[in-house]
Amino acid sequence: MLKYISKICLVIPAVFLLGSCWELDQEVLDGVTAEDIANSTNPQLIDVLKASAYSRIVGSWGGHNSIWSIHEVASDEMAIPQKGADWEDGGLWLRMHRHTWQPSDEAFNNSWNYCYTAVGEINNLIISYPDVVALNAELKVLRALVYLWLIDSFGNVPIITEASSGGNPTNNSRQEVFNFIESSIKENIDLLPKADTKTTLNYYSAQAILAKLYLNAEIYTGTAKWAEAEAAADEVIAGPYSLTTNFFSNFSTRNGGSTENILTLPYDQDNAGGFNLVQMTLHYLSQNTYNLQEQPWNGYASLEEFYNSFDDSDIRKSSFLEGPQFAADGSRLNDISAEANDPDGQPLTFTPEINQLAPNAYRQAGVRVGKFEFATGAASSLSNDYPLFRLADIILVKAEAAFRQGKTAAALTAVNQVRSRAGVAPLAAVTLDDLYNERGFEMFAEASRRTDQIRFGKFNQPWWEKGQSEPFRALFPIPLQQINANPSLVQNPGY
Repeated sequence: MLKYISKICLVIPAVFLLGSCWELDQEVLDGVTAEDIANSTNPQLIDVLKASAYSRIVGSWGGHNSIWSIHEVASDEMAIPQKGADWEDGGLWLRMHRHTWQPSDEAFNNSWNYCYTAVGEINNLIISYPDVVALNAELKVLRALVYLWLIDSFGNVPIITEASSGGNPTNNSRQEVFNFIESSIKENIDLLPKADTKTTLNYYSAQAILAKLYLNAEIYTGTAKWAEAEAAADEVIAGPYSLTTNFFSNFSTRNGGSTENILTLPYDQDNAGGFNLVQMTLHYLSQNTYNLQEQPWNGYASLEEFYNSFDDSDIRKSSFLEGPQFAADGSRLNDISAEANDPDGQPLTFTPEINQLAPNAYRQAGVRVGKFEFATGAASSLSNDYPLFRLADIILVKAEAAFRQGKTAAALTAVNQVRSRAGVAPLAAVTLDDLYNERGFEMFAEASRRTDQIRFGKFNQPWWEKGQSEPFRALFPIPLQQINANPSLVQNPGY
């Protein structure tokens, strides 16, 4: 048995690639020859190599204070109320909710570094193994996925590839980034497998990236591409996926067998941590409900108006934890530190109403995020695989893209397919607001809402504890830390 150890470090300005030097220490199965290593033709070795790129994607996606957080808290789905000194955090999450954020807020820098560290790792591998065609095709599509997050969040970002030279890279226009994502996928998609691979890219997950890119093309470039979005969605829908009978099985601790999930991040509390939702949303005393290994942080809660928008008959309303809370033995939990003026008193009850965003939100106010299963005895990192793309999402992409082309019958059929699984009555006719609302019901807590709100023209509108926000807020700022380190970067307009 050979043991392959490689230390790879690409020399690109550290502003983009913090943490991009890493050491791969993996055992490869018998049968690998020296020639295999030199030419990188052994499939098992290739799997080991590309795993390092995927590990950067798993990274901190599902953790606090990074890219998932800024998408969720900037939308009308979630807030992190300040409870005295708890969750004050320099006002970061209050600003995020109110759309008064600053370029210096660390969550933006964390999100930028998360994306560009992954880009750097991918580029390292392409440079090191330029002749491995299948590996490079997959890596380039994976890089395109990261750039989908970058174009959506920051817009005018530098395109860094294996061919980039040193120095301080400058911004590319959003149109250039769009073109780069599109060409990276179209030039490589036919080299990807059509097998249901789940935790690595295949032909269908690449089509899902294209579907999302085209769905938002008018926002990104000024030119709508609804027909292209529908065509890409149709390719996915024709693939080897089907809606699960049980909606919540897609988010369970052991959801690897989901017939609906197309591309997932394979979290594992012991070997691939980083999905910290259990800590981020649950009350301190919820540790006793699930016999958790650590005490939760009592942070993320959903907004009352968003929660109340769900029909009581919609099974997806169980994506929230609401009402009286109990210990694992069935006894009532009591929060002895509850505020004296909390109308719910000491018995722990998650109420839809949040009395205020700051500075003295009640400790138990707000329904919590319960869409993902919290396993009994779970650690601070969950073992649920996180779905980046699901069939239901792509069916709703199909519905919207068809509707915006005037194909209302096709849109109605698609949206009712998703509603049927949720146990709600079919729509007799469909409107844009119906499509917007349905995406909210289906995609809660999957980092979709901010993008949807922008596309439907609702992101700048007022909601609870947030006034009308300026149009430029539809793009996050280029992090100040990056601009200070790289004078070639130009800040997004308005900041």
